[in-house]
Amino acid sequence: MFFIISKFLFFLISPIVWVISLLFLSLFSKSPKRKRRYLTISILLLFFFTNSFIMNTFMREWEVEATKLEDVGNYDYGILLGGMMTYDAKTERIGFRRSVDRLMQTIELYKTKHIKKIFISGGSGSIIEKEMIESHYLKNYLLRIGIPERDILIEYKSRNTYENAVYTKETLGDKINDSSFLLISSSFHLRRAQKCYSKVGIETTAYATDRYSGPNKWAFDYYFIPEVDMLTQWKILIKEYVGYVAYWFANYI
Repeated sequence: MFFIISKFLFFLISPIVWVISLLFLSLFSKSPKRKRRYLTISILLLFFFTNSFIMNTFMREWEVEATKLEDVGNYDYGILLGGMMTYDAKTERIGFRRSVDRLMQTIELYKTKHIKKIFISGGSGSIIEKEMIESHYLKNYLLRIGIPERDILIEYKSRNTYENAVYTKETLGDKINDSSFLLISSSFHLRRAQKCYSKVGIETTAYATDRYSGPNKWAFDYYFIPEVDMLTQWKILIKEYVGYVAYWFANYI
């Protein structure tokens, strides 16, 4: 139930949904005063949520700092969290989203011997495509590019971040007591993910990938020209805000 409710909730927290809803209220309201109010608020919200400077400021405060590769220690397992791919049944090929940086960084960590084994955590995060088990596809991908099977472990039951932690612990069993773990995920996601792993008794070191934020730029368009991509980034960030609070109430972190 928590899984289904969370999917519906994440639709409602999208800033573009708020803006469109206010525009509809403005369109159909019979009161001229309310029409102006709804229209004004929708325009202000649209500017706020498409402003690069505002988005970058909020995202930078939330994201976990990235680490230089040479500053990373050596770990028994690199735990790679899913949520980076799609699958085309017609061509029987996987497609990667922006968060594929998680996978690319994991491969580099393995090749440079910072991690001995790759542990992939991720089942199906879809309500409809329950058979699309991400960890299976990612494991096959790693095998095709030459990573030996003995160095790849997976869990395929998890549907969300908390279950990532729960089923990682279930799969590794007693190995969690005498092994070291590097938790690899997108920078915006690591704050919540690391607390989930700590909650189930797996202490990890965070390795941030796929960062959205960066230093401020002294450019006119950065401060004043709307940028539609910021709407997507706000949706991601608000999802993390809400997810963090929801996980706290559910005692997942």
